[in-house]
Amino acid sequence: MQRTKIAIVGASGYTGMELLRLLLLHPHAEITAVTSRQEAGKALSDVFPRYLGAAGADLRFIEPDTQAIVASGATVAFLALPHGVAAQIAHELLSAGLRVIDLSADFRLRDADVYQHYYGQSHPYPNLLEKAVYGLPEIRADKIASASLVAAPGCYPTSILLPLIPLLSAKLLDPASIVAHSMSGVSGAGRKADIPFLFCECNESVRAYGIPKHRHLSEIEQELSLAAGQEVIISFLPHLVPVHNGIATTITAKLAESCDAAAVGDALTAAYATAPFVRLLGNGVCADTKYVTRTNFIDIGWHHDPRTQRIILTSAEDNLGKGAGGQAVQCFNLMCGLPVRAGLENF
Repeated sequence: MQRTKIAIVGASGYTGMELLRLLLLHPHAEITAVTSRQEAGKALSDVFPRYLGAAGADLRFIEPDTQAIVASGATVAFLALPHGVAAQIAHELLSAGLRVIDLSADFRLRDADVYQHYYGQSHPYPNLLEKAVYGLPEIRADKIASASLVAAPGCYPTSILLPLIPLLSAKLLDPASIVAHSMSGVSGAGRKADIPFLFCECNESVRAYGIPKHRHLSEIEQELSLAAGQEVIISFLPHLVPVHNGIATTITAKLAESCDAAAVGDALTAAYATAPFVRLLGNGVCADTKYVTRTNFIDIGWHHDPRTQRIILTSAEDNLGKGAGGQAVQCFNLMCGLPVRAGLENF
């Protein structure tokens, strides 16, 4: 099978590194362009010595120039850029006929006013918000397959949406009672020099941040509202923990009136029985990040607390894997008609 030529725009950050790790070994992908303003002119193996000797490791970083990306022959571009930066180059690449998988937040929201409220700036291409497909493969596989612009979900949202969407769709939970606590590894903050994320600031320390209105809350509530068929407002409490990779999320919600707790397991099984990257741990089991890091899996467990009539959902994923690069590659496989597991079976 002929390999699809791809570009990774913003390949020197943590998400870009994860995309490189997966796509250099992908049996159906050929990386023809990697961009980084900081590393332009250097070979991949010079910047990331772990890839020394790998096929394609002699490829050199270029400036994020649309014409150069198009000239490389790429037909699909992964954008691992900050929000506010990705939109412009996405617009240019789409206009040039490429398909785009954007890992920033620039196309995750349907409403430009909500984007401005949460991100503090006007959206430069609001017309593209309607065109973009929110890239949860387990929920929107058919739309992703035919999309020209896919907005890969955030890492926190993935850990919250996949456990909750089937339960809200089945009317099993009281939407007003949902509280989500998430803990993320430090790589989720990106590869930058910033005092709060230095080793001595993070090591042996756990702290909440982004309270009460973390930016990811916007896409979480958007997607939960679509699933529930009504407006859903939740409490979301993110925490930073001293590990490199991984997100552990615990969600509590009251059962809807007259609902049996056993229906929770039935709804999750019905939704994900054939989903290759969702592992249902069952009733009474808690998800653990050590079993999902460096993979594209999300593990989901659940408990019922009869004292409070609350369901307790736990999930674990790699914030750079299923929460970012791995999920983007999963979308790429769907867009190109490839086996869904292609390039994602390394443990």
